[in-house]
Amino acid sequence: MMGMGIVTPFLPSYANDMGASNLQVGLIQGAFNITGIATLLYVGRLSDRYGRKIFLCGGLVILTISSFGMMTATDPAHLILWRFVQGLGASAHLPIAQACLGDITPKGSEGKWMGYFNAVLFAGLGAGPLLGGIVNDAFGMQMSFLVMAGLNILGLVATLLFLKEMPRKTASPGNTSLVALLKSRVMQGIFFYRLSLGIGTASLMAFLPLFADTRLGLSAFLIGVVLATRTPASAIQSYTGHLADRWDRRSMIIWGGVVTIAATALLPLTTGFWTLIVVYIAILIGQAFGIPAATTYVINEGRRYGMGSSMTLFMMAMQIGNGGGPIALGGISDLLGIESVFYIAAAATAAGIFLCTLFIRGSSVTEELENAG
Repeated sequence: MMGMGIVTPFLPSYANDMGASNLQVGLIQGAFNITGIATLLYVGRLSDRYGRKIFLCGGLVILTISSFGMMTATDPAHLILWRFVQGLGASAHLPIAQACLGDITPKGSEGKWMGYFNAVLFAGLGAGPLLGGIVNDAFGMQMSFLVMAGLNILGLVATLLFLKEMPRKTASPGNTSLVALLKSRVMQGIFFYRLSLGIGTASLMAFLPLFADTRLGLSAFLIGVVLATRTPASAIQSYTGHLADRWDRRSMIIWGGVVTIAATALLPLTTGFWTLIVVYIAILIGQAFGIPAATTYVINEGRRYGMGSSMTLFMMAMQIGNGGGPIALGGISDLLGIESVFYIAAAATAAGIFLCTLFIRGSSVTEELENAG
């Protein structure tokens, strides 16, 4: 995730220097996720059958190849192509990593362990921009691609050496079909939540750096500092994950969403580095309350329908939002200005949280654990 964070926030400015339009910037961001939409459910179900490790290693190999490929890009179209390839590698890795943890998570501790997982995940994604800003300012974007490749290779070596194949949580009798999983109202609600959050996250990753560069005049280093605040802000998920095992998870999703929506809508009104960083941290804190709570619902459904399938459906919702969001928002930005991106993202997040809470209403932590048992 640190490797991803080193490059992704600076691709919009890098593409802009190549002469890319805002629509092409959206395509560069969206291409990464579009690939996963077509492959995620198959990858999850295959990992339930054949094991997790082969997909984790294969994903890291593809990510390494794409890192070297982006070094050769001389046109926005080349970046779009290699982001498609990179998305294929990511779709074979991240949801399967979550499924690995879901396989061994004890009942009643879903929030705790997914909180730890998300804290590490977003810490890596947040630390990457700080390192990427330093590398980019000092050595240029080509070196950033090279560092990303090196980190992917390191992850591959660690996986081969240290990760053992473990017993997998597969679908219980009568729940083996994808149709059964899609009929779960809990999964339907969480799907809408993750979809809307994906649109919001995509707007931040694709257009916040561009907004900070073109509107606020911040350097790559300062943009990296803003994005790196994701690391300490996301670390609180190790705490909010514990809360999700004891509090009303639906309320955590609602109130975390309210904070995220308000802060996203305020982002275009920021006037400099300090106001931008305060608003961005508020967005991250809102997500830190909602994401662990949502993930615990997915683990409980995974015990019934197969952990790989449930986690990849959860990830596919994010991929649809991350993939389609930047493309649509990029086209709108060309017409209405970059500030419009954040207002639309806030509205989309609000719609998703409303639908999520509507579908999962009436659930409680005790009922979920009894059903899982």
